[in-house]
Amino acid sequence: MRIVQPKSASKPAGPYNHAVISGNLVFCAGQIPLEPSTGNVVAGGIEEQTTRVFENIKLVLADAGTSIEKIIKVTVYLKDLNDFAGMNKIYSQYIPSSFPARSTLQVARIPKDVLVEIEVIAEA
Repeated sequence: MRIVQPKSASKPAGPYNHAVISGNLVFCAGQIPLEPSTGNVVAGGIEEQTTRVFENIKLVLADAGTSIEKIIKVTVYLKDLNDFAGMNKIYSQYIPSSFPARSTLQVARIPKDVLVEIEVIAEA
């Protein structure tokens, strides 16, 4: 197992790594919309937060030596399923084709009371 902790990403909020590589797979921890330079939640609604989450995912995957194009599984956690359309709009901009498998769930609460958290599994 190889640990992935990009220096360009905000520090994890707990005892975990941004990602781990095992075999030919990269398992990314859930990413929330934190601005890497400040560690603060980005301003705005679901579209702004989803954009920041995908930018954070790109940072982690790049540090792991892979990219968004290699994602094979996505799990999306939404504070409110009414935000599905806004999240999906941004999701489709980052993943326009070769869609990975995906699950989307409404959860009671996400760290820092953000609107969205996304975790991915990608090929290394």
